[in-house]
Amino acid sequence: MAIESSGFTVALPIPGHVFVQAFTPPLPLIFCLIAAGLAVAVSFILVAFFARNPQAFLGYPRINLLKWKTMQFLNDPALLFPIQFISVFLLILLVSVGFVGNQNPLHNLSPTFVWVIWWVGIAYASAFIGDIWAFTNPWKILFVWTEKLWVKMSSGKPFYPMFQYPPKFGVWPALVLFGLFAWVENVYGGASIPFRISQMIVVYSIITWGGMILFGKDIWLRNGEAFSVAFGFLARFAPAEASEVKSKSSSTFARAGSNYSFKDEFVPSSRSDFSSLTMLNLRPFASGLLNTGTVSVSQMLFVLVFLATVTFDGFAATLLWIKFKGFMQEYLPDLWMISTLGLVSTVLIFVALYLCVCALVGKASRIDMKVLDVGKAFVYTLIPIALAYHVAHFLLFLLIQGQLIVPLVSDPFGFGWDLFGTANYRLNFQIVSPNSYWLISVISIVIGHIVAVFLGHSTAFSLISKRHYALRSQIPMLVLMVAYTIASLWIITQPMYMAQM
Repeated sequence: MAIESSGFTVALPIPGHVFVQAFTPPLPLIFCLIAAGLAVAVSFILVAFFARNPQAFLGYPRINLLKWKTMQFLNDPALLFPIQFISVFLLILLVSVGFVGNQNPLHNLSPTFVWVIWWVGIAYASAFIGDIWAFTNPWKILFVWTEKLWVKMSSGKPFYPMFQYPPKFGVWPALVLFGLFAWVENVYGGASIPFRISQMIVVYSIITWGGMILFGKDIWLRNGEAFSVAFGFLARFAPAEASEVKSKSSSTFARAGSNYSFKDEFVPSSRSDFSSLTMLNLRPFASGLLNTGTVSVSQMLFVLVFLATVTFDGFAATLLWIKFKGFMQEYLPDLWMISTLGLVSTVLIFVALYLCVCALVGKASRIDMKVLDVGKAFVYTLIPIALAYHVAHFLLFLLIQGQLIVPLVSDPFGFGWDLFGTANYRLNFQIVSPNSYWLISVISIVIGHIVAVFLGHSTAFSLISKRHYALRSQIPMLVLMVAYTIASLWIITQPMYMAQM
């Protein structure tokens, strides 16, 4: 069902978060060319700036809100309990509506909430507010409540995990689970079927709670819970940072320098309540991507897989990909296999290109670092471009398709209810004009590129002592970032189509 309004051809959702017919008018070519030119021009301006100011912005300011009495209410568990209760209630509701509710994706709460409100909405909130998933994660909340009940029933005896988590595992469990999630999102034809969604939620719940029982809650959340890891990466871009501090002293206004180790002093909260927090910091956007501590190979690959799957998500809805799938059907009649190969190939291409660029960075810098070490050092600098593309590609999807949540809250099961009087709500397709959407898309991608170049140069100067080599090392990375930016701009110029499964 497609509706045309104010220059948009908008279609209601079927699977995941793709659309039935052509969606969003192509971005005018002139906008794309101007944006690409701006990205390149600003890149050279930043290079010139760092050539004159090599130590600029290697640190950043923090303001601890909890040092002020007027902000102490933010640390009150009573403030968070209602939010946590709602989170747990929603998890139970989503499983219920999937198993017993109407199986039409348009008349069931589950597909819209999972793919629009939760996946896209929480990603935006994590990147532009802070790691809200850290205290709204329903699996963590339920486990914490169970732990407290265990302590009471066992006369104060705490719960201990069964095994010690092997350090060599890193975030590989989370990476595997996220890869499966990306496959479901981009390939699996049952991604929008409420019953299938409930089945997947139950299976993921068993895996998550099993990991917490085996290795401990905090360990599994940091290494095995795919969405805690994914949203945590995005939250490094955010202006808010909730932390526990090991040292007793902390100033209201602290500055992190080039020798600052995030890992040594700050421990990002992994608890379901903030009762133990001593710092709730405000910081500049993207500053959390500078001081990343030790990055493992699995963390580097997780970021690259995240970037690749988000990019494939947009590319898979373009006419070029639809035509390619039609061509490939002569050799592989199974569309699922074609899409799977496309997704896997995109990931492999991303990883291969990135490591090749890192090899060039290492040679240009003349530092004694292996290719993987260079890759681990710079991988977070790509996140702003991916986030900017995410905004350009999914913002309209969230604003328009997300409105389906309004009638669905009154009739979550699709039984014809009208609990809150919103069941007859009709989508407002004029919530954003085409011109505004185009402008937001271009600006977000250009800003994302600028921030990425800035972070790349800051990272280079923190690793490489000689200014000349530091600047030269960023030429290959700059080429990669410009290419990624242009590719992002190209994708959003294409009409979006639904890939028929």
